[in-house]
Amino acid sequence: MKRNKRASALLPILVFLIIYIGVGVYYEYIRPQEGVQGFYVMSVVVAFMAAMAVALFQNRSVSFDEKMKICASGMGDDNILIMIFIFLLSGAFSGVASASGCATDTANLLLSIVPGRLTVLGIFLVACMISMAMGTSCGTITVMGSLALGISQSAGLSLPLCFGALVGGAMFGDNLSFISDTTIAATRTQGCQMPDKFRENFLIAMPAALITCVILLLIAWTGKPAAVEEYSYTIIRTLPYLIILVTALAGVNVLMVLGIGLVLCTVIGLGTGSIDLHNVFISMGTGVSGMYETIAVTILATALAALIKYNGGFETIIAFIRKYFHGIKGGQLGIMFISILMDISTANNTVAIVVTAPIAADIRKEYDITPQRTASLLDISTCIAQGIIPYGAQLLIAANIAGIASLQIMPYLYYPYLLLLCTLAAIFIKRQK
Repeated sequence: MKRNKRASALLPILVFLIIYIGVGVYYEYIRPQEGVQGFYVMSVVVAFMAAMAVALFQNRSVSFDEKMKICASGMGDDNILIMIFIFLLSGAFSGVASASGCATDTANLLLSIVPGRLTVLGIFLVACMISMAMGTSCGTITVMGSLALGISQSAGLSLPLCFGALVGGAMFGDNLSFISDTTIAATRTQGCQMPDKFRENFLIAMPAALITCVILLLIAWTGKPAAVEEYSYTIIRTLPYLIILVTALAGVNVLMVLGIGLVLCTVIGLGTGSIDLHNVFISMGTGVSGMYETIAVTILATALAALIKYNGGFETIIAFIRKYFHGIKGGQLGIMFISILMDISTANNTVAIVVTAPIAADIRKEYDITPQRTASLLDISTCIAQGIIPYGAQLLIAANIAGIASLQIMPYLYYPYLLLLCTLAAIFIKRQK
């Protein structure tokens, strides 16, 4: 059934951004409260609930029960269910890894090997490799999160900087991985082969990654060096992370990787006496509880996106693209613009690609853009947005593990920002073959 476009259907997104970011900026910079971090005042879940309320009050021609069915259809996507399972398992893993001392010992081992000044660069490069092997940025951030936290605390490094490097590396690998959901969705919907899309994508992503490495090196050599000392560790308690790295590089499913890590941390922790069975259960519960907000945001964002789409918000965006973007470069900019906008709306890059793909296919045919360039733009654009938005799963997981606000990480997301510049350069400079 074709629905008319309605610009008012996009109002819930505006309400969310005003409430979530506006309140944080107000209490952080305009009217700061002593002992209170401004960006913690407004919960992202509460902001999404307010946006959801606005969406439910729109379109009075549809009954409340029907709107609930629309929301349920959006939340019923299999990618959402898999993400929730990953969140739950990752929370349990992080809790046990920290409580058993496995995360700390692994961090100390790496600090003993990697020169103090190159630690943050090492986090970025390892995250790139693991994410390409696992095909998931969320899984990479989860697997490496407690490790990055331990390194930051042990070496006296900036938490936002370490986690900014971690998120950037995770997004690089996820964007290029052959087994990533985003790669599969982008190539299948545009009818191109994965190697073709990879080559197109690599030429844009690699310069951004190399410049990020240069920036991290400059920060390392001009800033305060990490503390250099003898770090104590028990080699057996580093095995879970080393085995996780091997299984991830072997392309094992992220759920299996996290499951293996959870079992190994539990067994080794019990065997070395660093944790008892009582605290294993407590740490697992604590870790899982820490993921509740992330899960709630995922559910609310997909439900809200379904309502916005039904009410004609997405049709409004499509009409705008066709009106103002012309020519082959304009068509590519249009695909990039709508992909980023969809990801901002849905807070899920796979969902954003699936929703945008039919629109992008029409634009591709109309403006004579190659399928591999279109698939690459879909994947890269949603990667840029997903790696930057403070309410996306990637930054929420990172912020949750680090114990800081996601907005504090944003200034250090060098790779996503550089990827945006490199993509624009590729559109305006590089000609299609």
